[in-house]
Amino acid sequence: MISKARIKWIKSLEMRKYRVLHNAFVAEGPKLVGELLPYSAPLYVAATKEWLADNARLLGKAKEVDEVSREELERASLLRTPQSVLAVMPIPGRQLDIAALCNSLSVALDGVQDPGNLGTILRICDWFGIHHVLCSEGTADVYNPKCVQSCMGALARVEVHYCNLPEVLREAGLPVFGTFLDGTDIYAEELSQTGIIVMGNEGNGISDEVGKLVSRRLLIPNYPKDSLTTESLNVAVATGIVCAEFRRRSL
Repeated sequence: MISKARIKWIKSLEMRKYRVLHNAFVAEGPKLVGELLPYSAPLYVAATKEWLADNARLLGKAKEVDEVSREELERASLLRTPQSVLAVMPIPGRQLDIAALCNSLSVALDGVQDPGNLGTILRICDWFGIHHVLCSEGTADVYNPKCVQSCMGALARVEVHYCNLPEVLREAGLPVFGTFLDGTDIYAEELSQTGIIVMGNEGNGISDEVGKLVSRRLLIPNYPKDSLTTESLNVAVATGIVCAEFRRRSL
């Protein structure tokens, strides 16, 4: 059984200030929770009898576990359609190591606002073996429930760092790639397997301050070239195209 106080605590984690206060976030559903549990011990798990029976081996380090009915789970859930398990996970205390960026490809997000876009970008990075995502201080919170759900467990494998993005780009001293409407066709440009790919805000693109630090300006061309098409691509879609082209060159 899940207490009213516990439900209140879980519901509070929908708000960023309480996630910061408790250093915790909520993950829901068998797929997502199953992805996270091997990497981190949950602070709390509420699950149906059936889920607990099937996943007992994953719960060895859980601090507290409640067997609940689907009705109880519905009262605690942050989702419109609750699933068979809800877990409160600790926010990992990761420190950015600039040296770790030097021999790899990373993604930087400059003011991406939509949590759904952010979650999808993390999935893309996970798929393409990109292990570090740098976020400007104006980027959406990666532990927002919508982001957590949409990233589908990528949080366990991709390290997300909030930072002074211009400062980090300067300090890293790596090639910095960014997408611009006046950039060079990405399919004709030489691409490296080390560096930082910057993706900008949904409406305004890459900020002027960060744009000045981009050493390689890229364009994702429409098709046919110069034809009348939609004005721009969704930032998550654009990230997928760019990352796929970088990785294709390494094959």
